[in-house]
Amino acid sequence: MNLDYSVIIGKLPLFIEGCWVTLEISFFALLLGMVFGIGGALCRISTNRVLSRIAFLYVWIIRGTPVMVQLFILYFGLPQLGIKMSSMTAGVLGLAVNTGAYITEIIRAGIQAIDKGQLEASLSLGMKYRQAMIRIIGPQAIKVCIPPLVNQFIMTLKNSSIASLVTITELFRTGEQLIYTTFRSFEVYTVVAVLYLIMNSVFMIIADKLEKRMARQ
Repeated sequence: MNLDYSVIIGKLPLFIEGCWVTLEISFFALLLGMVFGIGGALCRISTNRVLSRIAFLYVWIIRGTPVMVQLFILYFGLPQLGIKMSSMTAGVLGLAVNTGAYITEIIRAGIQAIDKGQLEASLSLGMKYRQAMIRIIGPQAIKVCIPPLVNQFIMTLKNSSIASLVTITELFRTGEQLIYTTFRSFEVYTVVAVLYLIMNSVFMIIADKLEKRMARQ
């Protein structure tokens, strides 16, 4: 074996820069994905059939197609229709749309896991539907949703590597560019893997503490 990590040590600033881009993409994708997910979940459980069907189609299409294809449609396909966006915009939007579809189902399942009697009791006490959802159902549904949401957030962080295919220089693409100049594939990929592991581990620790705190309330 001929491993030499000394070549990589001098490139650590580039790896760190790639990590920041990865975190930036993931943060905005998760933020926007939560908006899509909450909106989609409310539409899915809505009594309005049109909204419910639209949300169902959104989830069905997005969950049934690869995230890479979705990114390629946004970045390479839409310009053919006269719609152009930057690689960063396409990357964040693509990941957000994909994440939002999964969060839609997570939140929908979390809300429907709460006993319907609690909603009926809240309405019978004079609460409006929106008040009952925010004060009674919502807090309980959050506790149910936290574990699967954490898993989805981790998946989004890992899926951010796919953004390299639309020319975003995040962590994975940074590693690939370094391979072209150093020819040290194993060393570069293991460093990239360790950095992804560190970022995900920090997130999992924070999420675990949040989950325990919510359980005590």
